[in-house]
Amino acid sequence: MEITFDRYEPAQAEQLVEFLSGDTWPFHGAAVVEPAQARQWIEEGGYDGEDHRAFWITRDGERAGLIRLMDLRDPTPLFDLRIRAGHRGRGLGTAAVAWLTAYVFDEFPDVRRIEANTRQDNAAMRRVLLRNGYVKEAHHRDAWPAPDGGVRDAVGYAILRRDWLSGTTTVPDWDDEPGAAPVAADDGPRA
Repeated sequence: MEITFDRYEPAQAEQLVEFLSGDTWPFHGAAVVEPAQARQWIEEGGYDGEDHRAFWITRDGERAGLIRLMDLRDPTPLFDLRIRAGHRGRGLGTAAVAWLTAYVFDEFPDVRRIEANTRQDNAAMRRVLLRNGYVKEAHHRDAWPAPDGGVRDAVGYAILRRDWLSGTTTVPDWDDEPGAAPVAADDGPRA
């Protein structure tokens, strides 16, 4: 299996529109992207510019996914990863996150960390992040609007440059609340 990562170019805008609107994205803000919405995102510079870059993920000659890097002028950029339905569950996400992590740390020396956010129920993406050395740092209750009109919990992960360089992980100190005693789940409402 040959996987390549090729930078998106503005001349490929209609190909990007077809990619975004031609599949479903169940763990993104909108499971279905309308062509007009995709064109607007492209026109707003969300895929190419000083602060954003996008890369096609090609597997064995077929465009199988897309990486979008955001906030590249910030020391803590984010990314969006989309894998076409027919290519999910075959290791492509793990390879893509490994590649993008190395790319960002190699190309942007001022980047200290890379963040990723996903829905709590996106177990595949959460495993991909952990396999690549990302650490869970946040859990936001009822924070991610779902296509069915409900909300899901959102989870945040990050990798630190120093951890990536050393091949280790630094886990957050979760028990750092000053003077707070744990609250039992069955304490009921507070006045």
